[in-house]
Amino acid sequence: MKKYHVIIFGCQMNISDAERVSAVLESMKYKNTTNINGADLIAVVMCSIRQSAVDRVYGIIEKLKKSNKKPLTILTGCVLKKDKRAFTDGFDYVIDIKDIKKIPAIIKKSKTKTTDDYFDITPKYASRNSAYIPIMTGCNNFCSYCVVPYTRGREISRQAEEIVTETKNLVKTGYKEIWLLGQNVNSYKNKQINFPKLLKIVNDVPGDFKLNFTSSHPKDFSDELIDAMTKCDKLSMDLNLPIQSGDDEILKKMNRPYTVTQYKNLVKKIRKALPKIRLSTDIIVGFPGETRKQFNNTLKILKEIGYGVAFINKYSARAGTAAAKMKDDVPWVEKKRREKILIELTNG
Repeated sequence: MKKYHVIIFGCQMNISDAERVSAVLESMKYKNTTNINGADLIAVVMCSIRQSAVDRVYGIIEKLKKSNKKPLTILTGCVLKKDKRAFTDGFDYVIDIKDIKKIPAIIKKSKTKTTDDYFDITPKYASRNSAYIPIMTGCNNFCSYCVVPYTRGREISRQAEEIVTETKNLVKTGYKEIWLLGQNVNSYKNKQINFPKLLKIVNDVPGDFKLNFTSSHPKDFSDELIDAMTKCDKLSMDLNLPIQSGDDEILKKMNRPYTVTQYKNLVKKIRKALPKIRLSTDIIVGFPGETRKQFNNTLKILKEIGYGVAFINKYSARAGTAAAKMKDDVPWVEKKRREKILIELTNG
């Protein structure tokens, strides 16, 4: 039996995508192997958000070139058009994530038609306890540093019935943790069901499980959502609420449509309604033009809010984004210094 190996870069959405890639490959009678050297087919689910992730894909290409075995190779995930062109020589197939259902036909050079909805693929779940359910894909926000709107397109929400059915099936088979995923989950909207309504519907699925969701945008965190969260008894009290910067001018350059004051007021409302909530956040250091004073504003907000966890990333320009046209004038050494300060603060 032929074997496959999947390499994953990025966030929970990429992991969820990889589970669907695995399901497609196993429908082709491939068997999973953890040994990359023993694979007949290697699929890479990449992330284009940071240049470092793109560089790692180039590293995989070089490693495969040196290998005696020449497996069939597929690249998919969040891939910019620019990167698709660059990776064509390194992979046998570069496939849009929305087209992974077509992998069998593409490999066999068949003209068999399939639907474009890759969400109706039943995933090969990586865990027996925790499962990711994508409720939407794409993004309409166009944060100046982010490539997601260019790699995944505009927001498309799944039908609520599909999400509920997937949840019920997982709970029946013993899953204890359900994650609702999206680039911006709280902008979910399908027919008359928005995210607060969906959250309550999923929460009311019979069974013993914990409910989580990610990722949230502060601009879409409504009073209705906060109220819904208070009524969801299965909801985890861990919430990721990305601030990205603690300085209003940098937030504006990032195209994050809220101020630090608005963000702090939102946190106060959430904590008042949900006193047991544990907040985490995402922060970018060294964004173009970020002065030491502006960085200190970020340091100040971290101390003031007191996150349990903060995910710190050094800014790196990605071609095609608005920020890539800005002068990347914060030296890498200074980015590392700022990153270290924030890591030490949040780990302390």
